[in-house]
Amino acid sequence: MTENDKLTEEKIFEAATDVFVDKGMDGARMQDIAIHAGINKALLHYYYRTKDQLFNAVFEMIAGKVLKKFAPVFEDNLSLEEKIRFFFKEHIKFLQENPKLPAFVLNEINRNPARIKKLLKNVHFETLWQKLYEQHKSELGKYNITEDALPQLMVSIAALSVFPFAARGLIEGILDKVGVDFNDYIEQRKEFAAEFVIRAIRK
Repeated sequence: MTENDKLTEEKIFEAATDVFVDKGMDGARMQDIAIHAGINKALLHYYYRTKDQLFNAVFEMIAGKVLKKFAPVFEDNLSLEEKIRFFFKEHIKFLQENPKLPAFVLNEINRNPARIKKLLKNVHFETLWQKLYEQHKSELGKYNITEDALPQLMVSIAALSVFPFAARGLIEGILDKVGVDFNDYIEQRKEFAAEFVIRAIRK
């Protein structure tokens, strides 16, 4: 692949991500993506023959970026509590930068769960959870968290981070009624959610 090819593909990925996130798989058109990328539709089809093929590539790229960003969670140099604080700080920051992403992912899961399962088949979550368990076996034992319960803990942590963005319209409306700014609430949540989980597992 030449340098020009790489630059063109990067433009396509950026444009496709914006259009897919904004309009969803069903609402997005290849013509929209081509215009957004500043290229003609024929060139877009040269790189990606179908919308499905491009969507799959974009979804895999997003998943890869997320896993790469949170790679420190799976390293040995942080305690479990430090990893929980790191996750909430970085994950909420990531969602602040990509606020439409949770709704996009949830919509696509509901629209075509078989596609999402297929895209995630190469992500071995059981291996990641096993690695975390081995790294923090003694800490988890102290908190009475078994290996079987680790997926429950991980999904609960992720939900505390994602839900305010996935349900932003509802949450923002409720907060407005009590005089709380949504952005201030999200900023405070980075610390609050981490401490909430840590206090819960310590009990």
